[in-house]
Amino acid sequence: MMTTQTFDATKAEIFTDRILGVLNDGALALMISVGHRTKLFDTLAELPPATSQEIADTAGLNERYVREWLGAMVTGQLIDYDPAEKTYYLPPEHSAFLTKSAGANNMAPIAQFISVLGTVEDKIVDCFSQGGGVPYSEYKRFHEVMAEESGQTVVAALEEYILPLIPGIKEALAHGINVLDVGCGRGRAITKLAELFPNSKFWGYDISSEAIATATAEAQQKRLNNVRFQIKDAATFNESDRYHLITTFDAIHDQAKPDVVLQNIHKALRPDGVYLMQDIHAATEVNDNLDHPIAPFLYTVSCMHCMTVSLADGGMGLGTMWGQEKALQMLADAGFTHVEVKQLEHDLQNDYYIVRKD
Repeated sequence: MMTTQTFDATKAEIFTDRILGVLNDGALALMISVGHRTKLFDTLAELPPATSQEIADTAGLNERYVREWLGAMVTGQLIDYDPAEKTYYLPPEHSAFLTKSAGANNMAPIAQFISVLGTVEDKIVDCFSQGGGVPYSEYKRFHEVMAEESGQTVVAALEEYILPLIPGIKEALAHGINVLDVGCGRGRAITKLAELFPNSKFWGYDISSEAIATATAEAQQKRLNNVRFQIKDAATFNESDRYHLITTFDAIHDQAKPDVVLQNIHKALRPDGVYLMQDIHAATEVNDNLDHPIAPFLYTVSCMHCMTVSLADGGMGLGTMWGQEKALQMLADAGFTHVEVKQLEHDLQNDYYIVRKD
């Protein structure tokens, strides 16, 4: 028996307002990315209330473009405007989350993902009807943006927050151990560790030749002789009982064969070694992510990058939101018998898995 559903005009009006908010916020994400890349937020943070021409001159930019960008910032309530003086001002309460001086609190770099993902929208739409995926090679700035974002969240927190999650590891690193970073990207994390602990030896593996070239160049510039980078598929490396510490930073869920990668890590880890897996904080079941503060963003990143790059290689397509339950299952299947999941108070996006063989 069919039931007649009534149309709730109030609910429809609320939903319309929500969609309008989505459109405005989506547009602002692009403008925040532009403001970050052009250093306009950093310029404004150093200026008193200023005209568009003064801002453009200080930043070395074209005034007409700066003025239109400021229009988006003012109407989006990110920047204050004095109509009498025609001056613009970035309040300190806003600059604390939009400028490089904000450190790990700077949210502007993350906005870049919206524009980066937008460049592959046509190809993702094709995948919806044809299947398959979009390979890494189609993402022109992804490694660059990822390196910047992880640099202020993971790399900056390594010494003070992340390493202390593993009892005794800093002392072991200071004495000298073998460390491998699987899926190292541009090598920011492992290079930082190599700087901090010169008595230890470090290796970084990544499938991207561009990322490895950048990592190698940076290590050479810093004159580090205790770190080496190699182009290597994490699903094919075959080493046994070699490393005291193996790390993966936001890398496992992207893999075409994450199960094989975890098995390889298990094999390469010494019996007394530790595997540190940093990955996205989420639940496997979508209903358990309803209260996650950035779940829509993370599912979008998954659909338009993490899941699809895996599927492009004929992979499992775990996606960004594979969740703790799936992660723990796969770690157990790989042979790991002892796993602790830890979080950092300042880091709402990540879980830290402290993993041992025994």
